[in-house]
Amino acid sequence: MIGYVTLGTNDLAKGAKFFDAIAKELGVGRMMEFDSFIAWGEMGGAPGVALTQPFDGEKASVGNGTMVALQVADREQVQRVYDIAITQGGKDEGPPGPRGDDGFYAAYFRDLDGHKLNAFCMVGPE
Repeated sequence: MIGYVTLGTNDLAKGAKFFDAIAKELGVGRMMEFDSFIAWGEMGGAPGVALTQPFDGEKASVGNGTMVALQVADREQVQRVYDIAITQGGKDEGPPGPRGDDGFYAAYFRDLDGHKLNAFCMVGPE
């Protein structure tokens, strides 16, 4: 149902470097690119993530309570995506680890514009 998620940015070039690094780890690249918009993923594949400068010309802002979850293969990839995000200037919102006892394993971080994301996988109970 979801084709892609769009996040606002005030610096597309800087934000693109952040998401290029994460997309590379996830095995995808840019699937759409315009002067004020870039989307990462695969056409016809899983939902992608996009950055855009707001169409109305106003400053981009962060949605309180909004988060984009990136499904990855395993715990090791959760760690790698988290490390990439932090290395690229992202902010820690919760290091990699189990969340609850149902096998949900995740790391939380914010991108350069302050949008909250996580990398997660389902690993089964320990």
